Amino acid sequence: MKSSNPKIAFLSVLFLLGILGSCSKDSEISIDTPTTKPLIRSFSFLASNNEQLTEDVYLDIKGKTIEGVLPTSNSAENLIATFIFDGEKVFVNDIEQVSGLSQNNFNVPINYTVRTNEGESKSYRVTLLNKIDEPEVGEISTTYINTNGGVAIDSKESYREGSISISGISQEEEQEEEEEVSDALMKIRGRGNSTWGLHDKKAYQLNMAEKTRVYGMKSDKRWIFLAEHSDKTLMRNKIAYEMGYLSKLDWTPKSVYSEVYLNNEFLGGYHVCQKIEQGNNRVDVGETGYLLEIDQFDRLDFDDVYFETDEFLINIKAPKLNFGSTEYNYIKDWITEFENVLNSSAFSNPTQGYQKYIDVDSFVDWYLINEITKNQDARNYSSIYLNVIPGEKIKMGPLWDFDLAFGNVNYSECEYPEGFWVKDNAWYRRLFEDPSFVNKVKTRFAYFRSQQAFLLQRINFYASYLDELQQKNNARWDVLGNLLWPNPVAFETYEEEVDYLKFWYNQRMDWLDNAIGNL
Repeated sequence: MKSSNPKIAFLSVLFLLGILGSCSKDSEISIDTPTTKPLIRSFSFLASNNEQLTEDVYLDIKGKTIEGVLPTSNSAENLIATFIFDGEKVFVNDIEQVSGLSQNNFNVPINYTVRTNEGESKSYRVTLLNKIDEPEVGEISTTYINTNGGVAIDSKESYREGSISISGISQEEEQEEEEEVSDALMKIRGRGNSTWGLHDKKAYQLNMAEKTRVYGMKSDKRWIFLAEHSDKTLMRNKIAYEMGYLSKLDWTPKSVYSEVYLNNEFLGGYHVCQKIEQGNNRVDVGETGYLLEIDQFDRLDFDDVYFETDEFLINIKAPKLNFGSTEYNYIKDWITEFENVLNSSAFSNPTQGYQKYIDVDSFVDWYLINEITKNQDARNYSSIYLNVIPGEKIKMGPLWDFDLAFGNVNYSECEYPEGFWVKDNAWYRRLFEDPSFVNKVKTRFAYFRSQQAFLLQRINFYASYLDELQQKNNARWDVLGNLLWPNPVAFETYEEEVDYLKFWYNQRMDWLDNAIGNL
C-alpha cells in the first residue's frame, strides 16, 4: 500500500499522537479538526416529554433508516422526538426541529434531514411501528442447495461449488419483499467449532457468486445457516436478536427460517442469518474502520491476524491486514491504550478515563443482553465483537452466538438463572467499579425489564410460527426427549422446551432485577 494514500497518512498521524501522548516529553502536535459530517447519533421518545408513553422508547439507527416500536397501542400522532446529531440544524419538510420540543405525526414514516454549515446534508427515514400488531410473516420458504456432482460438504476449510434455489416467501416484519432465486451460483462450506464435531446436524456458510437479495434481506454475498441443533426451541438466537433490535446497538443481524434440502435430501429447519462482517449492509465501519473479535488461539484460522492485550486475544476480522502494518499498529495500540487507561488509577475520570475511549451506551446494552441471557461464551471466550472507526469511540457489538444462552448449557453455572456471569469479564469487572457506569446499567436494565412482556410475546409468536417446521426437523433428527451436548435437561415435547425457555428467562429477570438494584 502506498504511503501517499491520505487515509493511511491520517491513521499514521493518529498512531503517532497516541505514542507521543503516552510519553513524558513536553512536545505537542496539532492536526486540523476534521470537517463535521451530518449524522444523527441517537433518536428516542422520552416518557418525560410524551405523556402518552409510560416508558422511554429508543429507536435503532441503521444507515439511513431509523426504526422502532411503541410499547403499547397508543397513537403515534403527536410525539416529541429527542435526538443527538452532528451538524448545524435538523429539518422535517424544511421545518427546523428542536430536540425534546418539536412534535410530529409518526403514524407515517418521516424524513429527518441533518444539514451542516458547509452545506452537506443527510436524510434519515424514521419509521415507528406499534408493538401490539403482530407482523405479517409469510410461509417458511424452502431452500434447495445442490453441490456439483452431489459431493458432500465435509470440510470447514474447503468450499464445495454448486447452486441454490429458494421458493416460497420467508420474509419477516419490515424486511423487503423477497424475490425467488433459481439455480444461482454459490459455494458452501461447513462452519462451527464444537458443534461441527459433536452434532449430526451441521451449520454452514454459503457464499453467493454475486451480491443477491434473498429471504427478503438486503443484498449481499455471505449467509450463515445455523443448525440450532441443541436448541430445540430453534429460537434462542432469534430472541437475542429481538433484544438487539430494541437496543442502542448500531446493527443486529436479520434472520429468517427455512426448510433446507441438500442434494435432494431434507436437512431440517435452519435459521438463516446475515453474516457478521464489514459492509454497508452489515457492520458499517466505513473504509477505515475495524471489526474485531475477542477470540482464542485454538479457534484461529491460519491466515487470521490478531494481537494480544494483557487481558485478551483480539482477532482482526476486517479489514484484511498484515502484521506490523500501519493499520495493524494503530488498532493494536488504540485498544491497548484503552485497556491500560481502564486499569489505571484515573480510569473513572470523565474526560481522561475510559469514557474517552468507548461508546458507553453500546457497552451497557451489549453487556445487559448477554448478561440477561447468561450467554456462556460472552464472558471471555468468543463471539465477543467490537468495532471502531479511527477518530471515533470503541463500540461493542454486534450480537452473535446465543445457542448456549438462556440456560442451555450443562458445564457451567450458566445453567442456572441466578448469578452474574458477563460481569466477570475483565473489562466489565473494572467498569463496574465506576458508580457512573453502574447507574447507566441500572437505568438500561429497567428499560429491558419493561420489554419483558413483549419478549415473552415474541417467544409465543415464534413457537406458533415454527410449530410445523420443528415437527419436520424433529422427524429428521429425533432431538426431542434426547440429551444433546450441552443440554442440561431434555423434554419430550416442543411445548415443554418453549415453556422451559420462558420459565428460565422470567427467573433470570427476577434475579437480575434484585441484584442490579442492589449494586
